[in-house]
Amino acid sequence: MTLRVLSPAKVNLFLCVLGRRPDGYHDLFSLMCRIGLYDEILLSPTSEGATLTCSDHALPVDDGNLALRAARRFFEALGRPGGVAIHLAKRIPVAAGLGGGSSNAASVLLGLNHLYGGPLSLDRLIVIGKSLGADVPFFLFQAPALVSGIGDRLEAFPGIPPLAALVVSPTFAVSTRMVYQNLNLRLTNSQKRPTRAHLKKSAFTPDLHLHNDLETVTLAWHPEIVAIKNLLIDQGALGSLMSGSGPSVFGLFPDLEAAHKAADALPGDRGWRLFRAGLLTGPAPLICEIQ
Repeated sequence: MTLRVLSPAKVNLFLCVLGRRPDGYHDLFSLMCRIGLYDEILLSPTSEGATLTCSDHALPVDDGNLALRAARRFFEALGRPGGVAIHLAKRIPVAAGLGGGSSNAASVLLGLNHLYGGPLSLDRLIVIGKSLGADVPFFLFQAPALVSGIGDRLEAFPGIPPLAALVVSPTFAVSTRMVYQNLNLRLTNSQKRPTRAHLKKSAFTPDLHLHNDLETVTLAWHPEIVAIKNLLIDQGALGSLMSGSGPSVFGLFPDLEAAHKAADALPGDRGWRLFRAGLLTGPAPLICEIQ
């Protein structure tokens, strides 16, 4: 049996950096939501060991790829021999602030757990995910969430309306590590910073809550991001924000039709990749068995 697993991207609807930890990580407070932009992963059981092929030949297919590392960590946790051949069909832009690599790792963990009959609990999978990357636990959680700590503390957040996102991915990549290294925490104070207590009393509202502390770094390096945000607002977005450390920018629209109209109106000569996707605010079937 082969499994087909959809591996979704995410956007940060807000992202606040609270401080730097002694271990070098940063404490965050963020509202994260998956979107209907997917990589596709095929998992085929083998006698022993894990291998990876990928549609994007620029990506590593060794331990430099989180998907393969996730498979090997799963078998270590399983405590008995197992194997899988992984094929990763990439659609989510790489190094773009959309969490594609973390999502791939989480999807491999969830898929393998399904293949082997569910031997590991969600809590155990999240522990494995945390060892792979800060965003992996969120993708294992499979719901919009308030995320804190270094990404390992998750609380379901049901107050996101069913909006649509138009994601604009520029041609350049951004190093998350470099963004955090250059972040000046004294510049991240914002009156728009939401609190957990406030959010529990009200639903997410784009014009009130969209905020990303990391924009202070990435926008200074890449003014093109500012232009993209302005264009999305000009085309009727309810709000626009850089996702994660960037450089991808998203605008939120009432529905996919409005997002499509906005995409058609954007300049076509900039080399930008455009993706229209709904916010995944409810449960979505992501695993399909292929005989």
